[in-house]
Amino acid sequence: MALQPIEDYALLGDRHTAALVGRNGSIDWLCLPRFDSSACFAALLGTEEHGHWQFEPVEPYETTRQYVGSSAALETTFTTTSGVVTMLDVMPVGDRRADVVRRIIGVSGTVRLRHEWVVRTDYGKVRPWVRRAKLDGIEVIVAIAGPDKLVLRGPRLPHASDHRHSDEFDVAEGEHLTWSTTWIPSYADLPASIIEPARITETIDESDEWASRCRADVPHRELVMRSLMTLRLLTHKHTGGIVAAPTTSLPEDFGGERNWDYRFCWLRDASLTLEALLTAGYTDEAELWRDWLLRAVAGDPEDLQIMYTVDGGRQLPEHELDHLPGYAGSRPVRIGNGAVDQRQTDVLGEVMIALELAREAGLAPNDDSWALQRALVNALAKDWQEPDNGLWEIRGPLRHFTHSRVMVWAAFDRAVRAVERHDRPGDEVDRWRRLRDDVRDEVMARGFNTEHNTFTQHYDTTEVDASLLVLPLVGFIDGEDPRMLGTITAIERDLMRDGLLLRYRTQSGVDGLAGDEHPFLACSFWLVSAYAAAGRHDDARALFDRLAALANDVGLLAEEYDPGNHRMAGNFPQAFSHLTLVQAAFRLDA
Repeated sequence: MALQPIEDYALLGDRHTAALVGRNGSIDWLCLPRFDSSACFAALLGTEEHGHWQFEPVEPYETTRQYVGSSAALETTFTTTSGVVTMLDVMPVGDRRADVVRRIIGVSGTVRLRHEWVVRTDYGKVRPWVRRAKLDGIEVIVAIAGPDKLVLRGPRLPHASDHRHSDEFDVAEGEHLTWSTTWIPSYADLPASIIEPARITETIDESDEWASRCRADVPHRELVMRSLMTLRLLTHKHTGGIVAAPTTSLPEDFGGERNWDYRFCWLRDASLTLEALLTAGYTDEAELWRDWLLRAVAGDPEDLQIMYTVDGGRQLPEHELDHLPGYAGSRPVRIGNGAVDQRQTDVLGEVMIALELAREAGLAPNDDSWALQRALVNALAKDWQEPDNGLWEIRGPLRHFTHSRVMVWAAFDRAVRAVERHDRPGDEVDRWRRLRDDVRDEVMARGFNTEHNTFTQHYDTTEVDASLLVLPLVGFIDGEDPRMLGTITAIERDLMRDGLLLRYRTQSGVDGLAGDEHPFLACSFWLVSAYAAAGRHDDARALFDRLAALANDVGLLAEEYDPGNHRMAGNFPQAFSHLTLVQAAFRLDA
């Protein structure tokens, strides 16, 4: 099986976990039962021997794909010289189980398909015990290893050979054939089937109803709706945790070491996702996430982490999987994330902005939530002057990053607003006002270079950083202020690569890592918003149109884009790319 480009994948999800399925009909990534569980199909980071589930025509074919309505049900059409078949992939929502349902429909002629089901648990490392069993008198295949049990059902089961299951069969016009793979705990009894058509229809209808509540007509609305649905799929239905991406170790630098695990809940990314959803009119998600935040952060505010597991857990130890060769030979393959122990002073600013936006959207006040916010802001008041790792999780020396300082300003500013505009109790408000002014004065004195007329990446450099584009978007400075216009000009000059923005110049050595990276899509969407704030509306629209054209055939974006080779890079799909797309669209509309 040849390596597929990252953009050849589509997302399936049930709001508990997610799968990636390629244009060749192969599910190459699936963690069960949760986003941050171990993978049972891990071919994405290795070979087909590390686990995959595939239906593919035997003869040469062409592929077209689309999602059904606004749902995450994926329809893939294979066209061959002998006929046409369509495959519908969907993950219905369930409790204490996870299901992938694949329905093959003969459209015309007769097509011969190859079926392969290769299960490997623990990220492709463990071969499970596989056997055939009877369930309600119907034969199924059961794979068991440790805590995991996977059950394959269908009208025609593949045959075992050399630790894999495979089959070939013909699909004629008018035939409907349905298979499902179900995960349950290994100690649980085999579950009943959920292949009933009504369950699939309910899943699609529920998504369409959710999408219909989007409140605005914006540029590239269909792409915006797909981004919103993607953000929803990355939000755990029960815990409210929002993951940054459903994958780990898809490379930022092909063949290099910049490979990270994004299957966790960054407070920053989750806050920004919440802002995007609120902007589009979705408030239920705000309440769900606020409750997750209360549980995750509960305790001493001094113990605030920058990220947590999906259920709010604090342990995310980073280690390497030596048995996986990595996507395109990019090693190491990492699980867990060592950045969990970093100091990132900007995080509370994003949290406070999101919660302020929730108040403005009419979310009912919650005394526990406000008590937590006060405690966190007061803790920040004690140590805001310390250097940090910044939002890009720099693994080099700690710095006084300008973006981090501006988000400290935003944290105090939103705390003041909560008292002044929303009547939340706060005896400390006078102190918060003074600190807000002190932070602003410091940024203007140390984070702005008067000689170059630009804000700087941190206080000890003349380098710029794409995160500086956020300054007018959070209200720190007017978008048409000459100092902001100078910053945009410097960013265009120093960070633009083939019309797209890098996060920063890796050649400066600030991040302490080897290798380079590609333009970071969220930064280019920030530039769209900054152009709009600066009154450069034609430039904003032109860049947004170009970025929209980079989405793959089903509207998904990775973390980065390699314009030289016209391919995506980094984890996929990336919440940061999609949330900044949504924000840029609404700013253009405004």
